[in-house]
Amino acid sequence: MTQQLRVLSAVTGGTGQAFAALFRLLKVARPDRPIHPQGLGLAGELARTGNPAGASGIDWLDSPGTDKVVARFSRSVGLPQAVPDILGLALRVSPSGDAAGPADVLFASTGWGLPGRFVLMPRLDVAGATMTTLMPYRGRRGPVLLGLRTRNLPAGSLAAGEWVLGLHWATPGGPWRECGELRLHAGIHPGDTPLRFDPLEKQPPGAQAYGWTRRLRKPSYRAARRAAPPAVGRPHQEASATNSAVQLQESTTATGRNPMSTVSQLFNAPSADVWRVIADGWLYSGWVVGASRIRDVDAEWPRVGANLHHSVGAWPLVIDDSSRVTAVDPGRSLELVARGWPMGEAKVEITLEDRGSQCLVTIAEDAIHGPGKLMPKALRHPIISARNRETLRRLELMAIGGAGK
Repeated sequence: MTQQLRVLSAVTGGTGQAFAALFRLLKVARPDRPIHPQGLGLAGELARTGNPAGASGIDWLDSPGTDKVVARFSRSVGLPQAVPDILGLALRVSPSGDAAGPADVLFASTGWGLPGRFVLMPRLDVAGATMTTLMPYRGRRGPVLLGLRTRNLPAGSLAAGEWVLGLHWATPGGPWRECGELRLHAGIHPGDTPLRFDPLEKQPPGAQAYGWTRRLRKPSYRAARRAAPPAVGRPHQEASATNSAVQLQESTTATGRNPMSTVSQLFNAPSADVWRVIADGWLYSGWVVGASRIRDVDAEWPRVGANLHHSVGAWPLVIDDSSRVTAVDPGRSLELVARGWPMGEAKVEITLEDRGSQCLVTIAEDAIHGPGKLMPKALRHPIISARNRETLRRLELMAIGGAGK
Protein backbone atom coordinates (compact mmCIF):
# COMPACT_ATOMS: atom_id res chain seq x y z
CA MET A 1 0.00 0.00 0.00
CA THR A 2 2.84 2.40 0.87
CA GLN A 3 4.48 1.72 -2.47
CA GLN A 4 1.19 2.35 -4.30
CA LEU A 5 0.74 5.66 -2.50
CA ARG A 6 4.24 6.69 -3.51
CA VAL A 7 3.52 5.84 -7.14
CA LEU A 8 0.23 7.79 -7.02
CA SER A 9 1.99 10.74 -5.44
CA ALA A 10 4.71 10.72 -8.11
CA VAL A 11 2.20 10.42 -10.97
CA THR A 12 -0.12 13.18 -9.76
CA GLY A 13 2.78 15.43 -8.82
CA GLY A 14 4.41 15.01 -12.23
CA THR A 15 1.12 15.54 -14.05
CA GLY A 16 0.45 18.65 -11.97
CA GLN A 17 3.83 20.11 -12.95
CA ALA A 18 3.15 19.31 -16.62
CA PHE A 19 -0.18 21.17 -16.45
CA ALA A 20 1.58 24.09 -14.76
CA ALA A 21 4.11 24.27 -17.61
CA LEU A 22 1.25 24.33 -20.12
CA PHE A 23 -0.46 27.13 -18.19
CA ARG A 24 2.74 29.20 -18.18
CA LEU A 25 2.94 28.77 -21.95
CA LEU A 26 -0.69 29.79 -22.41
CA LYS A 27 -0.12 32.92 -20.32
CA VAL A 28 2.07 34.30 -23.11
CA ALA A 29 -1.09 34.68 -25.19
CA ARG A 30 -3.53 35.06 -22.28
CA PRO A 31 -1.77 36.90 -19.46
CA ASP A 32 -4.79 37.15 -17.17
CA ARG A 33 -6.67 33.86 -17.61
CA PRO A 34 -4.81 31.14 -19.56
CA ILE A 35 -7.98 29.03 -19.69
CA HIS A 36 -11.61 30.10 -19.41
CA PRO A 37 -10.53 33.50 -20.81
CA GLN A 38 -13.98 35.06 -21.10
CA GLY A 39 -17.04 34.40 -18.98
CA LEU A 40 -20.42 35.53 -17.76
CA GLY A 41 -20.99 36.60 -14.17
CA LEU A 42 -24.11 35.14 -12.54
CA ALA A 43 -25.82 35.28 -9.15
CA GLY A 44 -28.56 33.36 -7.40
CA GLU A 45 -29.43 30.88 -4.68
CA LEU A 46 -28.82 27.24 -3.88
CA ALA A 47 -31.61 25.47 -1.98
CA ARG A 48 -30.25 22.34 -0.27
CA THR A 49 -32.81 19.67 0.57
CA GLY A 50 -30.46 17.55 2.68
CA ASN A 51 -30.19 13.76 2.39
CA PRO A 52 -32.82 12.13 4.62
CA ALA A 53 -32.60 8.85 2.67
CA GLY A 54 -28.84 8.47 3.18
CA ALA A 55 -26.10 10.83 4.27
CA SER A 56 -23.25 11.69 1.93
CA GLY A 57 -20.82 12.30 4.77
CA ILE A 58 -20.42 16.00 3.88
CA ASP A 59 -22.16 18.22 6.43
CA TRP A 60 -23.02 20.92 3.91
CA LEU A 61 -24.86 18.48 1.62
CA ASP A 62 -26.57 16.57 4.40
CA SER A 63 -28.26 19.55 6.06
CA PRO A 64 -31.05 21.58 4.42
CA GLY A 65 -30.61 25.31 3.90
CA THR A 66 -30.46 28.15 1.40
CA ASP A 67 -27.16 29.65 0.27
CA LYS A 68 -26.38 32.82 -1.63
CA VAL A 69 -24.33 32.10 -4.77
CA VAL A 70 -22.21 34.10 -7.18
CA ALA A 71 -20.97 32.24 -10.23
CA ARG A 72 -19.03 32.43 -13.48
CA PHE A 73 -19.96 30.47 -16.61
CA SER A 74 -17.25 30.11 -19.25
CA ARG A 75 -15.85 28.06 -22.09
CA SER A 76 -12.53 26.44 -21.21
CA VAL A 77 -10.47 26.81 -24.38
CA GLY A 78 -12.30 29.92 -25.51
CA LEU A 79 -13.41 28.51 -28.88
CA PRO A 80 -16.17 30.20 -30.92
CA GLN A 81 -19.75 29.52 -29.83
CA ALA A 82 -20.36 27.37 -32.91
CA VAL A 83 -17.57 24.96 -31.92
CA PRO A 84 -17.93 22.47 -29.01
CA ASP A 85 -15.87 23.43 -25.97
CA ILE A 86 -15.51 22.24 -22.38
CA LEU A 87 -18.02 24.25 -20.37
CA GLY A 88 -17.22 25.46 -16.88
CA LEU A 89 -19.36 26.75 -14.02
CA ALA A 90 -17.57 28.10 -10.95
CA LEU A 91 -19.68 28.69 -7.83
CA ARG A 92 -18.90 30.77 -4.77
CA VAL A 93 -21.39 29.55 -2.19
CA SER A 94 -22.01 31.34 1.12
CA PRO A 95 -23.48 28.61 3.34
CA SER A 96 -26.14 29.97 5.67
CA GLY A 97 -24.98 30.14 9.29
CA ASP A 98 -21.40 29.07 8.50
CA ALA A 99 -18.70 31.24 10.06
CA ALA A 100 -15.90 29.77 7.93
CA GLY A 101 -16.83 31.97 4.98
CA PRO A 102 -17.74 31.17 1.36
CA ALA A 103 -16.80 27.96 -0.44
CA ASP A 104 -15.74 27.60 -4.08
CA VAL A 105 -17.00 24.64 -6.10
CA LEU A 106 -15.94 24.11 -9.73
CA PHE A 107 -17.91 22.12 -12.29
CA ALA A 108 -16.97 21.12 -15.85
CA SER A 109 -18.96 19.47 -18.63
CA THR A 110 -18.57 15.69 -18.41
CA GLY A 111 -20.62 12.59 -18.94
CA TRP A 112 -23.11 11.43 -16.29
CA GLY A 113 -22.66 7.67 -16.20
CA LEU A 114 -19.53 5.55 -15.79
CA PRO A 115 -16.79 6.23 -16.71
CA GLY A 116 -18.06 9.41 -18.41
CA ARG A 117 -18.50 11.34 -15.16
CA PHE A 118 -14.68 11.44 -14.94
CA VAL A 119 -14.14 12.48 -18.58
CA LEU A 120 -14.25 16.08 -19.83
CA MET A 121 -16.81 16.41 -22.63
CA PRO A 122 -16.87 19.34 -25.09
CA ARG A 123 -20.38 20.70 -25.62
CA LEU A 124 -21.92 23.29 -27.92
CA ASP A 125 -24.00 24.82 -25.12
CA VAL A 126 -25.51 24.04 -21.73
CA ALA A 127 -28.73 22.59 -23.16
CA GLY A 128 -28.51 18.89 -22.34
CA ALA A 129 -25.02 19.20 -20.87
CA THR A 130 -24.15 17.60 -17.53
CA MET A 131 -21.42 18.89 -15.22
CA THR A 132 -19.47 17.31 -12.38
CA THR A 133 -16.63 18.31 -10.08
CA LEU A 134 -14.61 15.65 -11.97
CA MET A 135 -12.57 14.97 -8.81
CA PRO A 136 -14.28 13.83 -5.61
CA TYR A 137 -14.27 15.50 -2.21
CA ARG A 138 -13.33 13.54 0.87
CA GLY A 139 -16.22 13.22 3.32
CA ARG A 140 -16.62 11.28 6.54
CA ARG A 141 -17.90 8.27 4.60
CA GLY A 142 -15.42 8.40 1.73
CA PRO A 143 -15.19 10.11 -1.66
CA VAL A 144 -18.14 12.20 -2.87
CA LEU A 145 -18.61 13.57 -6.37
CA LEU A 146 -20.94 16.51 -7.08
CA GLY A 147 -22.95 17.00 -10.25
CA LEU A 148 -25.32 19.49 -11.91
CA ARG A 149 -28.02 18.90 -14.51
CA THR A 150 -29.99 21.65 -16.24
CA ARG A 151 -33.72 21.71 -15.51
CA ASN A 152 -34.71 24.91 -17.23
CA LEU A 153 -32.97 27.40 -19.52
CA PRO A 154 -33.96 30.99 -20.32
CA ALA A 155 -34.82 31.84 -23.90
CA GLY A 156 -31.80 33.21 -25.72
CA SER A 157 -28.67 33.72 -23.64
CA LEU A 158 -28.04 32.80 -20.01
CA ALA A 159 -28.15 36.51 -19.18
CA ALA A 160 -31.76 36.79 -20.36
CA GLY A 161 -33.49 34.91 -17.54
CA GLU A 162 -33.18 32.22 -14.89
CA TRP A 163 -31.04 29.10 -15.30
CA VAL A 164 -32.25 26.27 -13.06
CA LEU A 165 -30.08 23.24 -12.28
CA GLY A 166 -30.49 20.23 -10.03
CA LEU A 167 -27.64 19.51 -7.57
CA HIS A 168 -26.68 15.84 -7.14
CA TRP A 169 -24.07 13.79 -5.32
CA ALA A 170 -22.70 10.29 -5.81
CA THR A 171 -19.93 8.02 -4.69
CA PRO A 172 -17.42 7.50 -7.54
CA GLY A 173 -19.18 4.37 -8.75
CA GLY A 174 -22.64 4.82 -7.25
CA PRO A 175 -25.94 6.27 -8.44
CA TRP A 176 -26.65 9.99 -8.42
CA ARG A 177 -28.86 11.35 -5.64
CA GLU A 178 -30.50 14.74 -5.92
CA CYS A 179 -29.91 17.03 -2.95
CA GLY A 180 -30.76 20.58 -4.04
CA GLU A 181 -31.68 23.13 -6.68
CA LEU A 182 -29.51 25.94 -8.04
CA ARG A 183 -31.10 29.04 -9.60
CA LEU A 184 -28.88 31.52 -11.42
CA HIS A 185 -29.48 34.78 -13.27
CA ALA A 186 -27.34 37.61 -14.63
CA GLY A 187 -25.39 39.49 -11.96
CA ILE A 188 -25.92 43.11 -10.95
CA HIS A 189 -23.20 44.18 -13.39
CA PRO A 190 -23.75 42.40 -16.74
CA GLY A 191 -20.75 40.76 -18.32
CA ASP A 192 -17.75 38.96 -16.87
CA THR A 193 -16.68 38.95 -13.21
CA PRO A 194 -13.18 39.58 -11.84
CA LEU A 195 -13.68 36.89 -9.15
CA ARG A 196 -11.03 34.18 -8.86
CA PHE A 197 -12.19 30.80 -7.60
CA ASP A 198 -10.03 28.40 -5.57
CA PRO A 199 -11.65 25.05 -4.65
CA LEU A 200 -8.52 23.93 -2.82
CA GLU A 201 -8.55 26.74 -0.27
CA LYS A 202 -12.30 27.39 0.01
CA GLN A 203 -14.15 24.12 0.56
CA PRO A 204 -17.73 23.43 1.70
CA PRO A 205 -18.25 22.54 5.39
CA GLY A 206 -17.35 18.89 5.98
CA ALA A 207 -15.56 18.47 2.62
CA GLN A 208 -11.83 18.16 2.07
CA ALA A 209 -9.62 17.83 -0.99
CA TYR A 210 -7.58 14.65 -1.30
CA GLY A 211 -3.80 15.04 -1.30
CA TRP A 212 -3.54 13.71 -4.85
CA THR A 213 -6.08 16.31 -5.97
CA ARG A 214 -3.96 19.08 -4.49
CA ARG A 215 -0.81 17.78 -6.16
CA LEU A 216 -2.64 17.64 -9.48
CA ARG A 217 -4.34 21.04 -9.33
CA LYS A 218 -2.28 23.37 -7.17
CA PRO A 219 0.70 23.90 -9.55
CA SER A 220 -1.71 24.92 -12.32
CA TYR A 221 -3.60 27.35 -10.08
CA ARG A 222 -0.32 28.87 -8.94
CA ALA A 223 0.89 29.25 -12.54
CA ALA A 224 -2.43 30.76 -13.66
CA ARG A 225 -2.29 33.45 -10.96
CA ARG A 226 1.39 34.25 -11.23
CA ALA A 227 2.14 37.73 -12.54
CA ALA A 228 2.59 37.75 -16.30
CA PRO A 229 6.04 38.48 -17.77
CA PRO A 230 6.67 42.25 -18.13
CA ALA A 231 6.72 41.99 -21.92
CA VAL A 232 3.26 40.46 -21.91
CA GLY A 233 1.42 42.56 -19.36
CA ARG A 234 -1.92 41.85 -17.69
CA PRO A 235 -5.44 42.89 -18.62
CA HIS A 236 -6.87 45.82 -16.68
CA GLN A 237 -3.41 46.68 -15.27
CA GLU A 238 -3.15 50.36 -14.31
CA ALA A 239 -0.68 52.47 -16.23
CA SER A 240 2.26 54.13 -14.48
CA ALA A 241 4.51 56.97 -15.56
CA THR A 242 7.04 54.58 -17.05
CA ASN A 243 5.07 51.46 -17.82
CA SER A 244 1.98 51.26 -20.03
CA ALA A 245 -0.92 48.97 -19.21
CA VAL A 246 -1.76 46.23 -21.63
CA GLN A 247 -5.20 44.75 -22.02
CA LEU A 248 -5.89 41.52 -23.85
CA GLN A 249 -9.38 40.48 -24.86
CA GLU A 250 -9.43 36.99 -26.31
CA SER A 251 -11.47 35.97 -29.28
CA THR A 252 -14.37 34.14 -27.67
CA THR A 253 -16.82 35.10 -24.97
CA ALA A 254 -18.90 32.77 -22.86
CA THR A 255 -22.15 34.03 -24.31
CA GLY A 256 -21.59 34.58 -28.01
CA ARG A 257 -19.12 34.95 -30.83
CA ASN A 258 -16.48 37.61 -31.11
CA PRO A 259 -14.63 36.68 -34.30
CA MET A 260 -11.64 39.01 -33.92
CA SER A 261 -8.47 38.77 -31.88
CA THR A 262 -8.30 42.00 -29.87
CA VAL A 263 -5.49 43.67 -27.91
CA SER A 264 -5.44 47.08 -26.20
CA GLN A 265 -2.72 49.23 -24.69
CA LEU A 266 -2.87 52.47 -22.74
CA PHE A 267 -0.39 54.86 -24.37
CA ASN A 268 1.48 57.60 -22.53
CA ALA A 269 0.70 59.88 -25.45
CA PRO A 270 -2.40 61.91 -26.41
CA SER A 271 -4.66 60.57 -29.14
CA ALA A 272 -3.70 63.41 -31.51
CA ASP A 273 -0.06 62.28 -31.47
CA VAL A 274 -1.04 58.66 -32.06
CA TRP A 275 -3.35 59.56 -34.94
CA ARG A 276 -0.60 61.57 -36.64
CA VAL A 277 1.51 58.41 -36.85
CA ILE A 278 -1.39 56.31 -38.14
CA ALA A 279 -2.41 58.97 -40.68
CA ASP A 280 1.09 59.07 -42.20
CA GLY A 281 1.15 56.03 -44.47
CA TRP A 282 4.90 56.33 -45.02
CA LEU A 283 5.42 55.45 -41.33
CA TYR A 284 3.44 52.19 -41.60
CA SER A 285 6.48 49.90 -41.80
CA GLY A 286 7.91 51.53 -38.65
CA TRP A 287 5.20 50.19 -36.36
CA VAL A 288 3.31 47.41 -38.13
CA VAL A 289 5.01 44.07 -37.47
CA GLY A 290 5.63 42.24 -40.74
CA ALA A 291 5.68 45.27 -43.06
CA SER A 292 9.28 45.65 -44.24
CA ARG A 293 8.99 48.72 -46.50
CA ILE A 294 6.53 51.20 -48.01
CA ARG A 295 6.59 51.49 -51.81
CA ASP A 296 3.82 54.05 -52.31
CA VAL A 297 0.92 55.74 -50.49
CA ASP A 298 -2.19 57.10 -52.19
CA ALA A 299 -2.44 60.87 -51.87
CA GLU A 300 -5.87 60.63 -50.20
CA TRP A 301 -4.66 58.27 -47.43
CA PRO A 302 -6.26 57.51 -44.98
CA ARG A 303 -9.63 58.19 -46.66
CA VAL A 304 -11.98 55.31 -47.54
CA GLY A 305 -10.74 53.50 -50.65
CA ALA A 306 -7.14 54.73 -50.34
CA ASN A 307 -4.37 52.17 -50.72
CA LEU A 308 -1.04 51.79 -49.02
CA HIS A 309 1.47 49.77 -51.05
CA HIS A 310 3.85 47.86 -48.79
CA SER A 311 6.10 44.82 -48.81
CA VAL A 312 5.96 41.90 -46.42
CA GLY A 313 8.88 39.74 -45.26
CA ALA A 314 12.64 40.06 -44.96
CA TRP A 315 15.03 40.37 -47.86
CA PRO A 316 15.43 38.43 -50.11
CA LEU A 317 12.04 36.82 -49.35
CA VAL A 318 10.00 39.99 -49.85
CA ILE A 319 6.45 40.03 -51.25
CA ASP A 320 4.84 43.22 -52.55
CA ASP A 321 1.25 43.75 -51.50
CA SER A 322 -1.13 46.46 -50.31
CA SER A 323 -3.71 47.49 -47.69
CA ARG A 324 -6.95 49.37 -48.35
CA VAL A 325 -8.99 51.66 -46.09
CA THR A 326 -12.57 50.43 -45.71
CA ALA A 327 -13.77 52.82 -42.99
CA VAL A 328 -12.36 55.81 -41.10
CA ASP A 329 -13.35 58.23 -38.35
CA PRO A 330 -10.44 60.72 -38.35
CA GLY A 331 -8.71 60.86 -35.00
CA ARG A 332 -10.76 57.95 -33.63
CA SER A 333 -10.72 54.83 -35.80
CA LEU A 334 -9.36 53.22 -38.95
CA GLU A 335 -10.49 50.00 -40.61
CA LEU A 336 -8.34 48.22 -43.17
CA VAL A 337 -8.24 45.16 -45.33
CA ALA A 338 -4.57 44.22 -45.10
CA ARG A 339 -3.14 41.90 -47.72
CA GLY A 340 -0.12 39.75 -46.94
CA TRP A 341 -0.02 36.81 -49.29
CA PRO A 342 0.69 33.90 -49.20
CA MET A 343 -1.15 34.08 -45.82
CA GLY A 344 -4.04 35.98 -47.40
CA GLU A 345 -6.14 38.94 -46.27
CA ALA A 346 -7.06 40.19 -42.82
CA LYS A 347 -9.55 42.72 -41.51
CA VAL A 348 -7.92 45.16 -39.09
CA GLU A 349 -9.73 47.69 -36.88
CA ILE A 350 -7.72 50.33 -34.99
CA THR A 351 -9.56 52.50 -32.46
CA LEU A 352 -8.37 55.36 -30.26
CA GLU A 353 -10.01 56.39 -26.98
CA ASP A 354 -8.87 59.82 -25.83
CA ARG A 355 -7.91 60.03 -22.15
CA GLY A 356 -6.33 63.44 -21.97
CA SER A 357 -2.56 63.06 -21.87
CA GLN A 358 -3.04 59.34 -22.53
CA CYS A 359 -4.85 57.27 -25.13
CA LEU A 360 -6.25 53.72 -25.11
CA VAL A 361 -5.43 52.13 -28.46
CA THR A 362 -7.09 48.88 -29.58
CA ILE A 363 -6.30 46.66 -32.53
CA ALA A 364 -8.82 43.99 -33.55
CA GLU A 365 -7.84 41.64 -36.36
CA ASP A 366 -8.73 38.36 -38.00
CA ALA A 367 -8.12 36.55 -41.27
CA ILE A 368 -10.92 36.86 -43.83
CA HIS A 369 -9.49 35.23 -46.99
CA GLY A 370 -6.68 32.88 -47.93
CA PRO A 371 -4.68 30.16 -46.14
CA GLY A 372 -4.64 32.06 -42.84
CA LYS A 373 -8.43 31.66 -42.64
CA LEU A 374 -8.02 27.87 -42.69
CA MET A 375 -6.01 27.86 -39.45
CA PRO A 376 -8.24 27.17 -36.39
CA LYS A 377 -8.98 30.31 -34.37
CA ALA A 378 -7.57 28.70 -31.25
CA LEU A 379 -4.19 28.64 -33.01
CA ARG A 380 -4.21 31.80 -35.11
CA HIS A 381 -5.61 34.21 -32.50
CA PRO A 382 -2.71 33.84 -30.04
CA ILE A 383 -0.30 34.44 -32.94
CA ILE A 384 -2.19 37.53 -34.08
CA SER A 385 -2.44 38.83 -30.51
CA ALA A 386 1.28 38.42 -29.86
CA ARG A 387 2.17 40.25 -33.09
CA ASN A 388 -0.26 43.09 -32.42
CA ARG A 389 1.01 43.62 -28.88
CA GLU A 390 4.43 44.31 -30.39
CA THR A 391 2.77 46.55 -33.00
CA LEU A 392 1.18 48.61 -30.20
CA ARG A 393 4.50 48.95 -28.38
CA ARG A 394 6.15 50.28 -31.56
CA LEU A 395 3.26 52.64 -32.26
CA GLU A 396 3.44 54.11 -28.77
CA LEU A 397 7.19 54.71 -29.02
CA MET A 398 6.74 56.50 -32.35
CA ALA A 399 3.89 58.65 -30.97
CA ILE A 400 5.91 59.60 -27.87
CA GLY A 401 8.92 60.38 -30.07
CA GLY A 402 6.93 62.81 -32.22
CA ALA A 403 6.80 60.81 -35.45
CA GLY A 404 4.44 62.24 -38.04
CA LYS A 405 4.83 65.87 -36.90
